[in-house]
Amino acid sequence: MTARVLSKGANLPVEVPAVCVELAWSEGAGVPDVDASALLLTTSGRVRDDGDFVFYNQPRHASHAVVHLGKQRASGGLTDTVQVNLNSLEDAVERVVLCASADGGSFGQVPGLVLRLLDAGTRTELARFPMEAATETAFIGGELYLRAGQWKFRAVGQGYASGLAGLATDFGITVDEAPSTTPAAAPVPAPVPAPPPPAPATTSAAPNFSKGEEALPVDMRKRLSLRKEQVAVSLRKHGAAGVVARVILVLDASGSMSFLYSKGVVSDVVERMAAVAAQLDDDGEMQAWTFASNAARLPDLRLGELPEWLRLHVRVGQLSLFRKKPGKGLEAGQVDMKTIGIQNEEQKAIAQVRTYVRDNPVAAPTLVLFFSDGGIYRNAAIEQQLREAVEEPIFWQFVGLGRSNYGVLERFDTLPGRRVDNVGFFSVDDISTVPDQELYDRTLSEFPSWMSAARQAGIL
Repeated sequence: MTARVLSKGANLPVEVPAVCVELAWSEGAGVPDVDASALLLTTSGRVRDDGDFVFYNQPRHASHAVVHLGKQRASGGLTDTVQVNLNSLEDAVERVVLCASADGGSFGQVPGLVLRLLDAGTRTELARFPMEAATETAFIGGELYLRAGQWKFRAVGQGYASGLAGLATDFGITVDEAPSTTPAAAPVPAPVPAPPPPAPATTSAAPNFSKGEEALPVDMRKRLSLRKEQVAVSLRKHGAAGVVARVILVLDASGSMSFLYSKGVVSDVVERMAAVAAQLDDDGEMQAWTFASNAARLPDLRLGELPEWLRLHVRVGQLSLFRKKPGKGLEAGQVDMKTIGIQNEEQKAIAQVRTYVRDNPVAAPTLVLFFSDGGIYRNAAIEQQLREAVEEPIFWQFVGLGRSNYGVLERFDTLPGRRVDNVGFFSVDDISTVPDQELYDRTLSEFPSWMSAARQAGIL
């Protein structure tokens, strides 16, 4: 197919099974942050639920047919891309609307804005659509739509100066307020006569900053804001709305974790868990530990310092052990990872956290988010620590990062002789593919029931 330059309203048939819809623009001083997104619509012109909104914080649709690939920098410009596998779209989906939102300004301040339609397999450009804008803060760039069994692409170019609030009701998402920190979703281009569905998807846009949150970069602040709301949704599902808790993070730094650190998976996990701490405890801080052969407390994670904390403290122990030349030295507050080692000694981290909680009592319960890729062999020592911790105001949520041996952690729910079940466990093959809402649901599902049992037992 020969690439075409499309004008507003023009369309063309799509004759490849999968496409990438790429937004591109030029960088420069004062240029707003631009985010691409996609909405999967049925014949009603509405989403079925909030799972049909694909964007940076929910980058993969449940069907895997639509994926937000994220931003790239090249030749002085930026791109943000959504990939659509047309053959994998569910039968109920008849339109995929490709949207954009601008944060920190309007699209009139975004130079060189163009939408490119690419063959996802060959990266061949099929069409491009240069877009013009003025005061708009949200945009529909184009849409993929099904007509008589054939998928087509239409250049839409419809902008909205009213931002999220002016768009949301068009496709079934209810917004309470509409500040610029909430990513914009997009409408269908034509009016929809159908009445609103009885239970539309909801997103809260009211600013509710935790301590230090306002100091975060725009992208990170937007992600944190949305994730806090998803944490709140998970808590409401389990009857724990408004609960307050201290949150502690524990990160496996054993040798087998090297790949997950080098690929940025662990950094992403930390950022996602920061939202749990921000929602449960508004002091803007989270205590953290790392462990392998030994355990060490990391500096407290303060929300406003999250980017720098990730840079300084999310590191794997194995890399330092095999250095033949002396390192450049440690920056302030960094743990010497050579002292942490490469083996799995979970019980040492558990013991240190227990001591910290005992020496620093608070009125609220403590939720420990403990991440490990398995290889557990100190089963008896781990079991002893957790059995002793039954009488303490701590709930231990273990998350397995892979398919390795998790030993006693997998069996702890069925171990007898405990007044309350103080341990939760689940594992995932690839945590980076688990949507935020699912991750928070699984992470927080047992915490409310433990709190109830702990209160009845007099532990809380």
